[in-house]
Amino acid sequence: MSHFDASGNAHMVDVSAKSVTVREALASAEIVMAPATADVIQSAKAAKGDVLAVARLAGIQATKLTSQLIPLCHAIPIESVSVDFSWKPNAASPAAAGATQATLVCHVRVRTSAKTGVEMEAMTAASIAALTVYDMVKSIDRGIEIGPVVLEAKSGGKSGDYRRQ
Repeated sequence: MSHFDASGNAHMVDVSAKSVTVREALASAEIVMAPATADVIQSAKAAKGDVLAVARLAGIQATKLTSQLIPLCHAIPIESVSVDFSWKPNAASPAAAGATQATLVCHVRVRTSAKTGVEMEAMTAASIAALTVYDMVKSIDRGIEIGPVVLEAKSGGKSGDYRRQ
């Protein structure tokens, strides 16, 4: 399927003939920051409040608004969204010899019963949750890096299952 018609004009793909199936997508986004910033987030001492709670709500809201952000994305019913966070162990930073960094990973799982998938909703949610973390702590760490944002897995639909290697 293409988002372009025979004349090369952008259009929304017609999914009217597709079957409704249960579809699920899992996406993730990494947020790399200074260890001191991670300490602020983990201790819930950020000036703007509970960083992860606000980021979780932002991710859920982004899931529901994806079709308003991405022009050719179908508006589909979202039946389930989970936004969770985990910390990777501190690692050496490639940017600064000997420095350490902390990496927070946002994991988003979206489910629906629809004629098209929820990959864009999951990746949008992971992106917006990561950006919200940045917004909540940018006053103490403007050097935060976001990415990669990736589709980890998807299931359902004609194209079948996908799992990132």
